This record gives sequence, C-alpha cells and structure tokens, in this order.
Amino acid sequence: MADSMDEDMAQEDPLPLQQDLTCSVCKSIFRDPVLLPCSHSFCRECLQGSMKVNMNCPLCRAVFEEGNIICNRALSDACETFQKHSTVRPSQKRAAEDSCNLHLKPLELYCEKDEEPVCVDCVSLHNMHRLFSLRDGASSCKRELSFKVQIFEKKVESYKKMTHKLSNAKGYVKYQAEQAERQIKAEFERLHKALVTEEALRLKALATEEEQKIAAIEELIENTNKDVVTLKELIDSLKKEMGNDDLPLLRNFQNLKRKAQWPRDDPCLPDDSLLDMGAHVGSLSFKIWKNLQAHVKYSPVVLNPNTASPWLSLNADLTNVKESSERLTTPDNPERFDPCVFILGAEGYNSGKHKWDVIVGDNPKWILGVCKESVARKKKFTVSTSRGVFSIGLSKGVYTALTPERTELQVQQRPERIRIKLNVDKGEVSFWDAGSTKHIVTLTNTFDEKMFPIFGPGLHATPMTLAPGKIAVHTS
Repeated sequence: MADSMDEDMAQEDPLPLQQDLTCSVCKSIFRDPVLLPCSHSFCRECLQGSMKVNMNCPLCRAVFEEGNIICNRALSDACETFQKHSTVRPSQKRAAEDSCNLHLKPLELYCEKDEEPVCVDCVSLHNMHRLFSLRDGASSCKRELSFKVQIFEKKVESYKKMTHKLSNAKGYVKYQAEQAERQIKAEFERLHKALVTEEALRLKALATEEEQKIAAIEELIENTNKDVVTLKELIDSLKKEMGNDDLPLLRNFQNLKRKAQWPRDDPCLPDDSLLDMGAHVGSLSFKIWKNLQAHVKYSPVVLNPNTASPWLSLNADLTNVKESSERLTTPDNPERFDPCVFILGAEGYNSGKHKWDVIVGDNPKWILGVCKESVARKKKFTVSTSRGVFSIGLSKGVYTALTPERTELQVQQRPERIRIKLNVDKGEVSFWDAGSTKHIVTLTNTFDEKMFPIFGPGLHATPMTLAPGKIAVHTS
C-alpha cells in the first residue's frame, strides 16, 4: 500500500526534477547543456544568444570568458533520461511555467530593465533594477506596444498615400509614352518610307522602356500594397497579444518587441523612374541622318522634361520652353525642380568643349548657364556660383553675372540670342551675344562633377528656344 502511494506521489509531483532540468532562458528541458564557472547551466544555443549582448551569466550576472564554458555531460544525460520517462501532465507544466525556474516560487514581479517576470527571491539579483507588480508591468508593456501600433497605423496611411502617388506616376509614364510615340511617328512620317525600318526600331525601344518603367512602378506598388497588408497583420497580431492575460503577455513581451519592428525603408518614387525622353525624341533627326541627311535637324542641347518645374511647358521635340498658364500635374520625382522655375538639359558633361545657342527674344526676365548635377531641386535657393550655378540673367532691364556679389554686365544692345560655351576641363563657361559674336562674360571654377545646361525662362509667355545646330558630315 505504501509503495503504491509513493509511486502515485512520484507521478503526481515530478516538478522539482523537471525544474532542475529546465533551462532558465528558453524554459525548456536542456538541449546540449553547458556549464559556466558560476555553476549555472544553460542550453548552448541559449547562452550563445546571450553572449551576443554581453558576457554575463543570464541568472547571476557573473562575468565569464568564452574559454571557460564546458559541456555539462552529466546534465545532458539526465535530461535525456527524464524525457524518455517523463509523465508530466499539462497542468503540471503550466504550474512550472508560472513559477521561477531558479527559486520555484510564483512569478509576482516584473523587471523593467530585463523585461521579464521574476519571483520575490529574485529581487536580490535585480537590486539595481525597477520592479513592478504584474499588473503595472503589463500596463507598461501595453503602453509601449500601443505606441508601436500607432506608429504602424500612421505608416499604413503614409503607404496608402504613396501608393496613390505611384499610381499617378504610372499614368504619367503612359502619358509620356503617348507623347513620345506621337512625336516619333510624326518625325518618321516627315522622313517618309525610307525611315520605316528605323521607326520600328525606335518604337520598339520606346515600348521596351515604357514597359520596364511601368513594370518597375507596378512592382513597387505591389510591394507597397503587400507592406500595407503585412503592417495590418502585424497590428492585428500585436492587438491580439495585448488582449492576453498579463503573465503570458509579459512572458512573450521580448518576442513581441522583436516582432514589432519594421526593417524596410518607406516606399518612394526612385530616381530615373520616368522615361528618358531625351533618348527617344531629343535630336531624333540627327540620330538618323544617314538615311536622309538633307532633312536632318540637330539640336546640340535638348531639354529634360523630367526636371522641368510644374510651371513650365515644353514643345514636342524638347527644344522650346515657356511658362504654363496653370500648374501642370506632374510626378514629384527627385529630378524635378519645385518650387524653383528651372529646367535642365537632357545631357550632362564631365569633360570636353560644348556649345549651344538659346533664343531669348524679347523675354524681359531669364536665367541661362550651367549647373552642377547636385544643384538643389526641392527648395528655393539664391542662384549663384556658390550654389553650383554658373549663369547670367536679365531682370528689370539689367544684365547680371549671378555671382555672390552680383556683377552687372555692360551690354551695348539687347541680345536676342545667347551663345553658351562650356569648357569642362578648363573650368570655364563663357557667354556671348550670338548675333554680334561679342563676348559678354566668362565665369571660372573647378567643375568636379557633371555639369548640365540650366534654363530659367521666367514666368512670361515669351518662349525660350534652343537654336538648331549646324551639321557637317565628313566622309573619306
């Protein structure tokens, strides 16, 4: 009878042995246990995770060195034997989970620093830490998780707005593609049947780039929508966890904090997301001069519509720019000037000599010159050589070299056509009256990055036009 009672008690109360064989980090039976000099044992994997943070014992905080860790084979054998013969019931396991693994006492306090529940006997191990009741600890953790939820909810709204912007950019790419297609077809019609083959090739290149650009934006939209779904799932998961009882919540809090992270960058419209219009329609006739040389038109510089202020409108072949009667609907891509009313040439220069003429006509206010690629695009700035813009301008009848000291230029007669000569290697940009071939001014600097033609036609109806260049074909 006594033997039967002892056997029943052994089956009823295996808890002390199980606690002795339980890792205090993962709360499971030891797996490949290792022993520290302080006599505490942990799963090898659990200790390696702790060592990434510091070289202190997770229980007593004693400092150790990696070379002092030894394998606890006796404990490993005991764990294997226990697991083979374990008859612990779920209710007993739950009781063990609610007790301190070190002192076998109920978990009644919460350590703010270590973010874990502890028992009253653990207080000496946390004497420099702030301890709370389980209720107050759960309340604090819920507040922190609520803050995370609020951040993610705002991020969801931000992502939705970005999705709308990306959709607009997709439509604008299609609009650009339609514009380019019309221009290409008109040019090929002018050059007649001899250009049919070339026309097909260029339309294919346009369609390919359009497909690539739209595919890239659609992928970004899809990824952004997926992020929205993921964020919502994360929010729902956190809210669900916050509704759990205090102790399970506190036990899972560190995992929830790791889960409540968002490693990916916020979506945005990347550089070069719009069509390279200059490559498709800029200097198009010059590119096909071998077929019909007599009909070729060539512009040394063409405009880049992706950089144009929303207050500027361009003609079809990108050689004419003027003020728009209303603000145009354009994507807010990184290359575009806004709020400053400027536009850049489609091609930048790292070296060599370059020359182009600009017809300003009777426009009462304008700015012309070159600028560094890094010039500010999304904020107002004073045009000056100190800001990377090397230019001259006309305003209120006065011609000025736009240097920090604003040098007034003496011009005998009002030029209607300005010639700009750029020598990148010498660091010189000079301005001439193209009609009289008289020199106006030369600005010098060290051009340590790509230089782009810059145009500021002013808010007037008079257009600024890039004059066609002369074509000379030499054969041998």
